Amino acid sequence: MAIPLLNYAPASQNSRVAGFTVGSDNTPRIYNTANLLSSGDLGELIEAAYRQIFFHAFSSDREVTLESQLRSGNISVRQFVRGLVLSNTYRSSFYDKNSNYRFVEQTVQRVLGRDVYSEKEKIAWSIVVATKGIEGFIDALLNSDEYLEAFGEDILPYQRRRVLPSQRIGEMPFNLKSPRYDAYHRAKLGFPQLIWQNTVRSYVSTDRAPKIGDPALFLNMARNISASPANSRPVSAQNLDYLSLVPRR
Repeated sequence: MAIPLLNYAPASQNSRVAGFTVGSDNTPRIYNTANLLSSGDLGELIEAAYRQIFFHAFSSDREVTLESQLRSGNISVRQFVRGLVLSNTYRSSFYDKNSNYRFVEQTVQRVLGRDVYSEKEKIAWSIVVATKGIEGFIDALLNSDEYLEAFGEDILPYQRRRVLPSQRIGEMPFNLKSPRYDAYHRAKLGFPQLIWQNTVRSYVSTDRAPKIGDPALFLNMARNISASPANSRPVSAQNLDYLSLVPRR
């Protein structure tokens, strides 16, 4: 018997209330296949999908088969997003290196375009991940009423309500708010690294730098030479034996 999804109440007015904000540079661009006029627009939609799901996709991370199916019209944008979230790149980058709670938080941000409401929602979706697996969890998100009402089949998910009416600055982007690796894996990978220098380095301009043959270039070498005097005792003219010093013929 499958465990039903636990009930959780929306705790963010920003996601529940329809916005009437004035568009600005922070307003996200909505990509919709119904409004595409050329193949170049479809290419921009694909690039935006990689930025939304992966934040950045290398050439080895691209799903060529899914792109071909989307360009030919065999799959919808919702199915394209499903393929990206179920890809090996997304699994290795987000699921394998995080806990179920963090994986749920990051996936809700990228698929539903909003933050999780509370810890109750994390727990509810984490139970779905544990019982139905990643594929069942992704299908539950993509088949939910929230996703279908917000994006449907043709609209690419985006971070909704980036501009807040009561704040000068909108919400922080998801990739900055919740990075790919958690604190444990960031420490294992060795970043961030704080390097403190014990010595202060000085800068010398090129016009004041010593040229070739300048004695200043040999100053350190001369300081390292430890030469001892040939005669350690002081010599006085009264102590010299001149008769013994004159060579015999």
